Amino acid sequence: MVPFIATLAMMVAGRGLAQRMSNQRTQLVQPDNSLIVDLSTTRVLGLPLLVYVFALVVLIGWLVLNRTTFGRRTYAVGGNPEAARLAGIDVRKHTLMLYALSGLCCGIAAVLIMARTTTGSSTHGDLYELDAIAAVIIGGTLLSGGRGTIIGSILGLLIFTVITNLFILNGLNTADQLVAKGAIIVVAVLLQRRSLRSHT
Repeated sequence: MVPFIATLAMMVAGRGLAQRMSNQRTQLVQPDNSLIVDLSTTRVLGLPLLVYVFALVVLIGWLVLNRTTFGRRTYAVGGNPEAARLAGIDVRKHTLMLYALSGLCCGIAAVLIMARTTTGSSTHGDLYELDAIAAVIIGGTLLSGGRGTIIGSILGLLIFTVITNLFILNGLNTADQLVAKGAIIVVAVLLQRRSLRSHT
C-alpha cells in the first residue's frame, strides 16, 4: 500500500476511534495533574518548557538522521526502496520502525497541545496534517522520499507559521485560509518538480 494512503487511512480511523472513546466530549485537565500543568506554565530562562521539549525532539531527530546508520538507511529507503532492499536493508522492518517513531512524535505533540490548551479533545489537531505537509514541502522535503532535512522542515514550519499569522492579522476567514494553504502546497510541489527537472 502507498505509505501516504496508509497514513491517511490510519489518521481517519484513529480520529473516529478517539471520538467514539470520548463520546465527542472535551476533557478538562485537572489542576492536581501537576505534570501536564507544569508543562504549560513552567518557564526556563524566560522561555516556556514546551520550547525546550520541541528543541530536544528536533536535536534528537537531527542526530538520528545525520549521525546514525538508521538515518542513512531512512534516506535510502525513501529514495529507492528496491535499491535499499538489494543493499541488504530490511525495508519492511525499517518502514515499520519509522511509522512507530512517527507515532511517538505525534504522541509527544498531543501531550504538548493538551498542556497548552489544558483540555483533551478528539478534535485537537484537526487539519494539522495540512500544516505539516506544507511545512516539510516548503522546507525542501520530497514527497517521493529520499531528500529532506530536519532543519529545512523547521524553517518551512517557521515560514508557514508566519504566513498563517499574516492571514489571521489581515482578517482572512478560515475558509480562505484553507484555500490559500492548499495553493501554497501546490505551488511548493510544482517548484520542487521544476527544480528536480533542472537538475536532471
